[in-house]
Amino acid sequence: MRRIFLTTAGAALALTGAGAVSAETLREALIRAYRTNPTITGARADLRAQDETVPIARASGRPSANLQGTYTETLRQTGNNIFAPDRQVNGQAVVSYPIVSFGAVRNSVRAAETRLEAGRANLRGTEANLFTDVVSAYMDVIRDEAVVALNQQNVRALSVNMQASRDRFEVGDLTRTDVAQSEARRALAEGQLRQAEARLIASRENYIRIVGAPAGTLETPPPLPNLPGDTATAVTTALNNNPLLEAAAKARDATRLDTRVARASRLPRISVQAGGTYYNFLNTLGSSSPITAAPQSDYGLTAGIGLTLPLYQGGRPAAQVRQSQARESQAIEQVTLTERGVIAQVRSAYASWLSAQQVIASSEVAVAANRLSLEGVRAENSVGTRTILDILNAEQELLNSQVTLVSARRDAYVAGFALLAAMGRAEADDLNLGDTGPLYDPVVNYDRVRNRLSDWGSDPEPTPVATRTVDIAPQTPAVGRNPELDDPALSRPPGADPAALNPGTPPQGAPAGRVGRQAVDTTPANPAGTPR
Repeated sequence: MRRIFLTTAGAALALTGAGAVSAETLREALIRAYRTNPTITGARADLRAQDETVPIARASGRPSANLQGTYTETLRQTGNNIFAPDRQVNGQAVVSYPIVSFGAVRNSVRAAETRLEAGRANLRGTEANLFTDVVSAYMDVIRDEAVVALNQQNVRALSVNMQASRDRFEVGDLTRTDVAQSEARRALAEGQLRQAEARLIASRENYIRIVGAPAGTLETPPPLPNLPGDTATAVTTALNNNPLLEAAAKARDATRLDTRVARASRLPRISVQAGGTYYNFLNTLGSSSPITAAPQSDYGLTAGIGLTLPLYQGGRPAAQVRQSQARESQAIEQVTLTERGVIAQVRSAYASWLSAQQVIASSEVAVAANRLSLEGVRAENSVGTRTILDILNAEQELLNSQVTLVSARRDAYVAGFALLAAMGRAEADDLNLGDTGPLYDPVVNYDRVRNRLSDWGSDPEPTPVATRTVDIAPQTPAVGRNPELDDPALSRPPGADPAALNPGTPPQGAPAGRVGRQAVDTTPANPAGTPR
């Protein structure tokens, strides 16, 4: 069976979100959205409305009964109408049952059922799109929390660098230009941090919009299984399983049945009819005349077969047929359009997934190389062969590669899940979400209403199903320290460890922990940022 077992795997990449007290898995986020997201709950209500189109279509082929009654009070009789009653009660009952409609009712019911199947396929597509949005929002929060943590670490490192540069400037080891470069880079890092924090807030708010609850400590999602090995396999699977493509095909089939219904409007209709009449003059017949032999009340019964044979309807049936054929043509083109979209979506998602995998691999190499480069530049600066600007550039390159890495991991996972969704393998049943409770079954409501005969049935008053988010506090960019992201290479000021290229061995001619002529105090002694 096509199932993706979304269970917790590995440790969390990002840190605790604001107000979070427990870890949340991707599976839990998917379940919450499945139960309470207004997009999916509204789509289910729309499908229940479509369920009623079938009994509505069937009603045209079922018996109908009508009862009419009138009460008439004559206020003034004319002079030549002396036998008219002063008041009367009339009643009429008619029962009609269509027996031959030449396919009009049958095709109407079949068209409604076919559109209902299209609606169910669209609901599956809505589920897949919702789950894709959940995965994207989930991974956005993880990525942006990591980016904020990386930028915070960068600001801390640049703050240490800036203070160390000022200290070395005071003893004549650096120039004022070196200090200015450190201060400028520190200011830019602060700006990048604020931008990253704003993106994190936006991602957390978007998570609330989709999932319906704040993001806690989000754990690393498990690997995506059953990803295709090539584009051709992915496209073939999508063409066979994509719910939106199936919905378009069902809608096309329904329009063909609509054309048959339109053609049937030109054909005869036969029905069986029975009726009864009753009148009562309330003893007022002939009240102004001595002739009172006529009965004051009576009833009658009728039965027969009715034939309706359309001869000319002003061109309406032909216009309706042509209209249905045009809509059938539109539906046929819509299938082609949907198929094109599915193919493009699958190929794009596969290319994005493959590209992100390659970016991950290259970024991991870049992070390792930039970390080693930074260590080397720091060590070379300690012996005077590198400048402060070289260190700042190396630190920025390391940060950039780390951000690229976490972004690529997010892009790879989202693209992989989007690929599964396009292939029709990212619905609630595929994700095995039924373990925590029954999944929504659209057939249950259809079976409930399909054979209802009463004219007086109704459902309870609608009440909200999706949860509101107005009471959730505004999100903040607060993140905790992440040991997995802390880089020792950024924890030392320039020149603090001249043995970085050969850990554990002090450089020749100087004791460990010394830089040139002056030991460096790594404690920021001037937080205000003003050179002493």
